[in-house]
Amino acid sequence: MSLNLNLSSQIVLNKVPEEFYAPKTAVDRSEITRFEKVRTDIYPKVEEGAAAIADAIESEIRDKHKLGKYCVLGLGTGQSLVPVYDELIHRHKTKKLSFRNVVVFNAYEYFPLKPGSKISSLHQLREYFLDKIDIPEQNIYSMDGSIPQEDVQAQCRLYDERIATFGGLDIILLGIGRVGNIATNEPGSTINTRTRLMLIDAISREEMTMSFGGQEAVPPCSITLGISNILSARKIFLTAWGEEKASIIKDTVEGAITDAKPASFLQAHNDANVVLDLASASKLTRIIHPWLVTSCKWDDKLTRAALVWLCGITKKPLLKLTNKDYNENGLSELLAHYGSAYDCNIKIFNDLQHTITGWPGGKPDADDTYRPERAKPYPKRVLVFSPHPDDDVISMGGTIQRLVKQGHEVHVAYETSGNIAVNDEEVTRFMHFVNGFNQIFMDSKNEKITQIYNEIREFFKKKKEGDIDIQEVRTLKGLIRRGEARTACTYNDIPLDRVYFLDLPFYESGTIEKLPMTEKDVEIVRDLLKKVQPHEIFVAGDLADPHGTHRKCTDAVLAAIDLEKQDAAKWLQECRIWMYRGAWAEWEIENIEMCVPMSPEELRAKRNSILKHSSQMESAPFLGNDTRLFWQRSEDRNRATAKLYDSLGLACYEAMEAFVEYKPL
Repeated sequence: MSLNLNLSSQIVLNKVPEEFYAPKTAVDRSEITRFEKVRTDIYPKVEEGAAAIADAIESEIRDKHKLGKYCVLGLGTGQSLVPVYDELIHRHKTKKLSFRNVVVFNAYEYFPLKPGSKISSLHQLREYFLDKIDIPEQNIYSMDGSIPQEDVQAQCRLYDERIATFGGLDIILLGIGRVGNIATNEPGSTINTRTRLMLIDAISREEMTMSFGGQEAVPPCSITLGISNILSARKIFLTAWGEEKASIIKDTVEGAITDAKPASFLQAHNDANVVLDLASASKLTRIIHPWLVTSCKWDDKLTRAALVWLCGITKKPLLKLTNKDYNENGLSELLAHYGSAYDCNIKIFNDLQHTITGWPGGKPDADDTYRPERAKPYPKRVLVFSPHPDDDVISMGGTIQRLVKQGHEVHVAYETSGNIAVNDEEVTRFMHFVNGFNQIFMDSKNEKITQIYNEIREFFKKKKEGDIDIQEVRTLKGLIRRGEARTACTYNDIPLDRVYFLDLPFYESGTIEKLPMTEKDVEIVRDLLKKVQPHEIFVAGDLADPHGTHRKCTDAVLAAIDLEKQDAAKWLQECRIWMYRGAWAEWEIENIEMCVPMSPEELRAKRNSILKHSSQMESAPFLGNDTRLFWQRSEDRNRATAKLYDSLGLACYEAMEAFVEYKPL
């Protein structure tokens, strides 16, 4: 049986017709890309996009080799570039692609740095790429982040001159930050900037915690190639993968050129190329609003998306839209398809109405023709997968309470220990308690407890930002998260023998950046599926989680389900799989297939279950730039979903939790 560890990347693919992202002719491309101001290529898989960039780089290297010239590359170190580097390394090893005639200029370096620091951008570039190919050491150039600040300006001038001595950059390869920064050119950078010292933006610093283990370890500045340097390259590639980059990509590709979003300056280049997967392209007009650029095949989902958009444009509920509204906003095709605005309105109104259910496990002895879930079997075995030990209640706490109250057998599986998301103060507090208990209540004091207590105290005294916790500390942090999860499950009346802590190995790196997911992770999930044999599965669809854990956890579940499908497991034939979202984003309403309403009392009970996770309140390490706590984010999201349904003219609820069905490929 084949193991597919990247099924989540195909979730968006199932919803987007191929002609919207892969036009077959130049005429088709010109039509659907009319809103795009820089060439943009969209691929269904990250690997395909990375291979396309690698093709261009390989061709340039070989052409320059034939002419006896150097191929000069400018390279960044963002996570989005790693798939490209992996593909180039693969070609070096298997196709004998040589980098002997390649010269590399590092796009930026952190400042200030201690000499030989492993925090450096050059160190990352070596680790990702340069140390795995045959590029001569003398062909690698980088800024020096360890020099005195008074020498930086002279170094920048010399760096520009050195690039010029090689005839300029042939290709520069860049990622993009959430604020539109490229090569750490932060908002405010102008088109004529040259290599210089730059203060790193707060949001960029947060993104860099993936590499450094904490914001405090990220140097405050960088020495970076300026926008002018970047635009002087003969060819530019900008890459982005994943939903979290979709908004900034839309602004970069379709928005105005502005120094508020430095990546938008690529529109001024005659050979700039933006390379995306479907998730990062999901907010481009041709993907999200294709009716504005081409004729469409109007299925129910696309019609729903168009009408929800039209309601937003006209500020009207569904049943008040008129023929005139359709005609004035580019939806006359729909009138021809349905015959009248009323017929189309009522069809979509009914579709949305049928997504609303107070019975997320199905209503027994009821006609389920238009219900999201089946009436039978009843009761159902329900398995909720939670990436961290609180995502279950944050994402679908109200639905869990409904399932339990309606008599279903609810199981919860916590996929990771969540041990890096616990503040050291929490461990200290628990250790004080354990040590005090040991001293007061034990007849003869346990020396092992005293020893561990002292070791942890000494570790915390010496611990620096970015240091990996010792095993004892990580174990205690995991126990804290387990205890909170058990308390929340007990509050929701879930028996503890139906609560599972999978502790998937990929998570246990001790740092924000995780280990690769392997077959071992998948088999742990698969064993649980075989044990429970659920009729209903809930899994995280929150793929925009900025730290990537949700995506990996979802991939583990989908891979396990895929293996069961290949094995023709009987239980899977009777199972439905629902994807929820968490603290980061909500499903677009056109994609929602089940929406569970909550009363004010039920929303309060959901909040109470989230609050059981006390270590994730004010002192949680990874709240990000959003100052709201997780329960506040969750309530705001649930209330916004209810408000949207209300604005469309449907029932008005206090809050709603939304789900999308996943059908195994």
